[in-house]
Order: sequence, then C-alpha cells, then structure tokens
Amino acid sequence: MADDAKPRTEAFLDALRGQLGDLVDGSSLTRALYATDASNYRIVPEAVLAPKSKDDVITAVDLARAHGVPVTVRGGGTSCAGNAVGPGLVIDFSRFMNRVLSVDPDSSTAVVEPGVVLNTLQTAALPYGLRFGPDPSTATRCTIGGMIGNNACGPHGLSYGRTADNVVSLTWLTGRGDVITAGRGSEGLAAVPGLDSFVRQNLAVLRTEFGRFGRQISGYSLEHLLPENGHNLAAALTGTEGSCGILLEATVTLVPRAPASALAVLGYRDMATAADDVPNLLPFRPLALEGLDAQLIEVVRRAHGAAGVPTLPAGGGWLIAEVGGAGPEEAVGAARELVAAAGSADTLVLPAGPEATRLWQIRADGAGLAGRTADGKQAWPGWEDSAVPPERLGDYLRGLQALMADENVSGLAYGHFGDGCVHVRLDFPLDGDGALMRRFLERAAALAAEHGGSLSGEHGDGRARSELLPVMYSPEALRAMETFKALLDPEDVMNPGVVVRPAPLDADLRRPQARRLRATDGFAFAHDGGDITDAVHRCVGVGKCRADSRGQGGFMCPSYTATRDEKDSTRGRARILQEMLNGGVVSDGWSSHEVHDALDLCLSCKACANDCPTGIDMAMFKSETLHQTYKGRLRPLSHYTLGRLPQWLRLAAPLAPLVNLAGRVPLLRRAMTAVMGADPRRSLPTLPRKPFRRSNPPTRSAKEAGAKVVLWVDSFSDAIDPDIPRDALDVLFAAGCDVEIAGPGACCGLTLVSTGQLTAAKARLRKTLDVLLPHVRDGRTVVGIEPSCIATLRSDLVELLPDDPRAVELAHSVKTMAEFVTSIGWTPPRAAEKLLVQPHCHHYSVMGYDADQALLEAMGCDVEISAGCCGLAGNFGMEKGHYEISEKIAREGILAKASASPDRRILADGFSCRTQVSDLAGLDSRHLVQIIAEALRGSSPTRR
Repeated sequence: MADDAKPRTEAFLDALRGQLGDLVDGSSLTRALYATDASNYRIVPEAVLAPKSKDDVITAVDLARAHGVPVTVRGGGTSCAGNAVGPGLVIDFSRFMNRVLSVDPDSSTAVVEPGVVLNTLQTAALPYGLRFGPDPSTATRCTIGGMIGNNACGPHGLSYGRTADNVVSLTWLTGRGDVITAGRGSEGLAAVPGLDSFVRQNLAVLRTEFGRFGRQISGYSLEHLLPENGHNLAAALTGTEGSCGILLEATVTLVPRAPASALAVLGYRDMATAADDVPNLLPFRPLALEGLDAQLIEVVRRAHGAAGVPTLPAGGGWLIAEVGGAGPEEAVGAARELVAAAGSADTLVLPAGPEATRLWQIRADGAGLAGRTADGKQAWPGWEDSAVPPERLGDYLRGLQALMADENVSGLAYGHFGDGCVHVRLDFPLDGDGALMRRFLERAAALAAEHGGSLSGEHGDGRARSELLPVMYSPEALRAMETFKALLDPEDVMNPGVVVRPAPLDADLRRPQARRLRATDGFAFAHDGGDITDAVHRCVGVGKCRADSRGQGGFMCPSYTATRDEKDSTRGRARILQEMLNGGVVSDGWSSHEVHDALDLCLSCKACANDCPTGIDMAMFKSETLHQTYKGRLRPLSHYTLGRLPQWLRLAAPLAPLVNLAGRVPLLRRAMTAVMGADPRRSLPTLPRKPFRRSNPPTRSAKEAGAKVVLWVDSFSDAIDPDIPRDALDVLFAAGCDVEIAGPGACCGLTLVSTGQLTAAKARLRKTLDVLLPHVRDGRTVVGIEPSCIATLRSDLVELLPDDPRAVELAHSVKTMAEFVTSIGWTPPRAAEKLLVQPHCHHYSVMGYDADQALLEAMGCDVEISAGCCGLAGNFGMEKGHYEISEKIAREGILAKASASPDRRILADGFSCRTQVSDLAGLDSRHLVQIIAEALRGSSPTRR
C-alpha cells in the first residue's frame, strides 16, 4: 500500500466503524479469510463488511467513495476467476442479507436479497412447482447475487438460459451512490444519465460484437441494451462482476419444474468425438447436455472405490443428456429416442433415481475433482470455462488438447457441451513465477477466438482473463465497455482491475507466495508426497463445506452449519493455513492465534476427507497444528485428561463405585469436570462394576473350521460399555467364527491423535502393531467395535507410521462387524425394527456405511439415516468453550430427527454419539451388535 493510501484507509475504517460498528471486521483473521476466493488470486482486503440492510451498503459505499477506497462484493466466494477478491473493503452479503423476500406464483417471480443461496430459493419455489432456471453445480452455496454478478448458467442453462435471461429487475447501487431500478424499456436507460445516448452512438458495435452466441459471457453483455432487445438494463448489468455497482435486491423469473426426467448416457471414443455429436442431439431439446471425461471418473474410482461410480457405457468420454416428460415413462421414452439418434456405440438410459443422482453428483463435484490431474498433480483454474458455438466444439477440443500437449500441461475436461462450454483445470506449475500460465492462456485465448468463442462461458473474466479481452473484442468494443462502466462508476471504486483497465493475469497469484513446508515428525501427508504446502492447497475454494448437506446425505461441515461463519468452514480453515504459509497477515507459524482460532471449532469429524471433492482432511491438519504448537511445551489441561482418557479409565476401574457416586453429586461432578478441563454441564459416564476384560470373557473355536477372528475391544467399550463386546462375541459365535480376544495393549491412540500428541500416539500404535499383527499373520481378521478406533487404524495409522510396512498390513485387516459378517456370507437373524441410525462421522468418512445399511435391511429393519455429526465428536463437545456449538449441532441434527420420529429406536455405534443423545436428551441408543444379539436371543436387551 502506498504511504499516502494507508492514512486514507485508516480514516475510512474509523469512519466506517463509527457508522456500522461490529458489522465491520478488520481483524487479521477475517482479512486472511477473505484474501482469496475459488481462484488463483490473493489480495488481502483492509476490512470486511457483513451488512444487514440496504442502508448499511449505501453508507459503506458513500464512505468508500469519499475516501477513495475500492469496494469488492462477495456472495458464496466460489468465483473461479478472482472476481470476488480485491483491496480495500469486501462486502459479504451471504451472512445476513440472504432472504427470499417473496414468491409470486401468479407472475412466476421471486424477490430476493443478493446473499440468498440458490438452493434456498429453489426450496421456497418448490411448493408452487417452480424453480430458478440456471443452476450451477455450486447451487448449495452460491448466491443469487454472485450468479447475477457472473451471469451464471449451469447445466440447465441449455433449457432455461443464462441468469441474464431470468432477471426481471434489479435494485442497483451505482458507483456514483445512486440507487436505481434497472429493468426493461427506455425508462431503465433514463435511470443512468448518458446511457440512452451511449446506446444510440454504439449501435453498430453492440450489434456485431456482443451476443454472438449463447455462452458469450466474457466482457459486458451490452447487446441487451439494444432497442430490439428491449433496452434491458437489468440483463446488461448481469455479468458485470461487481465492476459497475452493487446489487441490493433482485426480482427474478421462475420457471415450471419438469414433471419427470431421465438420463441418456452415451459413450464415445474420446471427448472430442462426443462433442462432434452434440449438434445431432440438440434438436431433441434436452434439458441438459453435459460432457464427462473418463479421467474424471477414474479420479472418483481411486478415491471412493468402484462402488463410488455408477455403471457407464464403454468409452473414454460421455455425453449425459437429461430429457423431460410428463411422467417417468414418457421421460424414459424421450431418452430412448435421443439414444437412437446418437452416434454412440454404447448407451444407457437411467430413469430418475439413485444411479442418476450419483452420476449427477460426480458432475456437480467436477470443480473439486478436477483439482488434481489423472496422475495426481495439482491443477488450477485460469482457463476454467471457455466456450465456443456448439458446432465448433469438437474441433476446439482437439485444438485445446494439442495446445496442452505442446505446453506439457494436462487436466480433466468436462462441461456444458450442449452450450459449447468446457471446464478444465490445468497443472500449471504455480509454485513458480506463472510464466507458463501466461503463455498458455494467451495461446488458448487466441484458439477460442479463432473458433468464434468466448474466454468465459459462465464464470466471468475476473482477474484471470480480463487482460485477454482484446483477443476477442475490437478496440471499439473495449472502449464501449469502458464508457459503460464510467457512466455507472466514474471514479472506478467498484472492483477495479476487472474487465475494464484489467490487472495483469499473473499478478497477485496466491500459490507463488506460499513457502514450501515439508512434513517432519507428525503426519506423513503421503497423499501429497509429504508436502504440507501441496496438501493444504488441495482446497481450491469450491466451498462445498458451506452447504447444509445434512438433507443430502453429507456430514460436512458441522461447525459451519451451526455458526454460518466462514472461519468455521473447512475452506476457511484451509485459507488460514494457506495464509500461514504466505506470511504477512498470519505470521507466527503453527502457533499463530489466527490458525488456532480457525481450528478451534473443528470437530475433527473427518467428514471433509470424504465429502469435499478435493479430499482435504482438516482433522489431520488440526492434529498436526496442535502437535507442532505444543511439542516440548505445556499443553492445555484437556490434553492431559481427555487426551489420555484410556489411561485414566484403566486407573479408575477399581474405583468405579466411588467415581459413579461422585458423578451423581452435582458439586463433586462440577469439580471433576473442572479438573478435566471439561464443560461443567456435561455428565460423567457411569462405570460398570467390572470392565469387559476383567470379567473373564469367553473365547470359542468353531467345532468346524469357521472364519478366524480376533475381536479387538477398544478402551471405551472395555471400560464403559462392556455389554457391547459381550454381544459382539455372541454375534461372532452365532456366525460360526473361531474367535480370539486381542490383548490389552491394543489401543489406537485416538484421543492422543485428536489432541495432537502425535509422538505418544506413534508409540501407542507401534505397541498395537505388536499385539495385533501376530493374529493377522495367523490368518485372523481384526474385528473392531468402536468406529472411530477402527477408522484410526484404517487411516491415521498409515499416515503416522509410513515407514513401517506393518501399518498397511494391519490397516487392510481391520473390519467393522458389518463388513466382516457380510463378507463371510452369514445370514443374520430377522429383526423388524424401526431404526433411526446415527453413523459415527469417522465410520461414514473412512469406512462408509453401506455394509451396515445392507446388513440392517437384510435383517428386515426399517432404516432412516441421520446424516450429519452428532456434535460431541470425542473430546470436542466435552471441552470448555464448545458446549453451545456441540448442543446446537445435535439439536438441529439427530435430536431433531429423533423428535420427528419418536417411534424409531436410535442406533449409534459411536460411544460419542450414544453419549450425546443420552446427555442432552436422555435418549437410549444401541450399537449394531446389540441389535443383532437381541434378535438372536429373540428378546429385549439384558444386562449380564
């Protein structure tokens, strides 16, 4: 910042805080969070404003203009081109100005605030059989304001048009400080002085260079100002990327929902061949026509196994055509007609249902999945969404592939092929100077222009492509865009550096600013070659963690779901860690207070490792942070108590009656929780008269050779819930297994891992290898009881002991009860129970819950799955400072579902989950093995 600019900015912030108070945040933590979006760019703002009303925005912009401070607006922060980062003031509409103000089914319109998430609008319109037409893959977190800013489209842009085609009117704050209503007609032009004259003087260039095909999103869409297009100022302002003013409110068009749909999936030799067939299919008027590369499917298969990918026709690339109909049969019939006309050798028709949903989810996760190339290199946006007329798409893809080969870069292609739009992220070496990126983008821009295309087909130009606009526009068209901006923002306050007078495309790149950090004595970060910098940059900002995914089968991110604060999202935490590597704003390494503030409410649930399409594991980063911060130093009290709980449980076992008595006396219980560093509102578990191991549990060898098992009883099951391992034995005996019980030294060290005591965790895990490996080498499968402990041996073990080959051997030999008994083909007993199931987060994230669900359904159970964390998450919900968030997560998740389904009994394999529902609601819950054992006994549960 220039010397004269700093006092001016400080005066602005003082004035802004004086007017808007706590809505303004200039802390280092928040500035770091908003320094980047989903792009390659990093610009640290001076402050962030989360307005609650239009007046707050007007006040802020008046002050910014008076002080010469630039303003950038932001919705969900999912912009891929650097559209939502800038110096000065960032205005985040997503926090408070996020309401659907009205839905009018008679006029098929809705009035919304700019920060409303698209899916929120879709939910509000659903009762009327309506929807907003354009639907980007980020629909669960992108905002309508952001869609209007970028002129977003999505897969159904093919049938419903761009966002510009679906706006009625906009309440707009110009850079001059005027609030105007932008709509259609000459009265709209009159709202901006000089605009009518501008249109008349530029008729020729507006008619010849703008709006040449549907996905020409680059630059401003000035064709909408033409008289033959209704002088539509609202549509012209759509896609100006915050550079011509700020949206305060929008009236948008809604369209009828298709009554039924089906998918036609068409296999081709490669993506270019698939693109050649697009013009043949467009006459069938598909609702969407998407392209998908085989390499992208392979990324999913590697991450989630073969079960993660639905059956597909043979080929190296696919077209996915969605067609509609009045009913399911008509939709399927329409799909078959399209298939008959396609030039595909292998095809598949999928009616609406789970398989179609899984395929759409892969397509929706494309931006995150494409963050790694087929060989695992990091890939970046930049040439993210170019578009050409559909009839030129095949040739354009061949040219693009040739260019990629010539520049020795690669990426996974997919996109909206029906509109000629291609998404691809490329493995530019952005830890260098960005020279290759610049050269490639200049050549790619020329290629797109040669095919009559657009640098951007739906994400806008931002900082990534604005500099390249002269490749596709004449000087006269560029001057027209500059004049249009000047009419609305003469002082260049609004998002400077974007579209008009663009910043260099290789300026302010985020990755080159990051220092290299290698793994040392904590986790190996093996999936990134031991490079912590690469690992934390897995987060490319797609923001799926900001979605409330509980109703969609996801678990991520429970803390953000509770607080709606960016710092509590997986993305926010990754951004702070990236800033730690960048230095400057976050400058004290692992010990930085910004890092610990951001990680404080991470539940270490590992849901991000599964739900985030980039596979970033924030639980691992939290543990590594605690390890690096506290090694050789005094730790927080809870690390010595809750973090070493298995040891304390062993010591407390002989004193169980006294401990239980103390737990029932409020004063003593509060004293004990205080000593533990736990919240005093938490109860203490009731210890049994004897732990499982001290009760002389039986073992049994099958009379006839049965499956050989070693039952691994974890510390929690042994010392707190001994009836569960007893029932596990009954189940294994009923399955005809040859059973041994693992020795007492087998502990996964989970509580040590979650509190970052990694040196002690490694020592514990080595002892566990010593105990369990002889059983494995004797041909026994290790069957565990506690999901979090099983997950630790399946995932963290190999990351903590990468040089010990025994770690992989054991990790491959540990199974859940459901995985094991289904693998040996055992027929379970019938149990026609209605169950509400709370899968443990680690169970869901590491092992998956499919085997358990299949087993329960085979038993005849009516199963409802509660997606989302229970909120306790081991030591998290017990610690002081976390109770309110822990409770909120539970009450909006499992407890709300339990209240809505009182006739269902709760199944919760996780000790934490059972503790949470008991502690907060007094509800009983059971482990899977208890349900099976009860069915075997044909009776209610008994205590022995």
